[in-house]
Amino acid sequence: MGKGDQKTRRGKLFAGSYGVRRPRKKQTNTIIPPKPVEKAKPVAKKQAAVKAEAKAKLETPATKTKPAAKAKTTKTVKKAPTKKEKE
Repeated sequence: MGKGDQKTRRGKLFAGSYGVRRPRKKQTNTIIPPKPVEKAKPVAKKQAAVKAEAKAKLETPATKTKPAAKAKTTKTVKKAPTKKEKE
């Protein structure tokens, strides 16, 4: 019961044959689902919306307000007393 015996698994492997003692692997059918297709977005609606926004901006005049002026602050630097000031 070794490599020369056709009825054993080892004999089937050696001979490269298949049978009851060495069945073939069953094929499994794997179904790959198709990728979902994205719908094309309508471009005309976007352009119409952009035109409507631009038209609305033109109809209502935008009043520009200047930002409030920042108050200028000056820093006072304290100087070390000199010899003349000490006297």
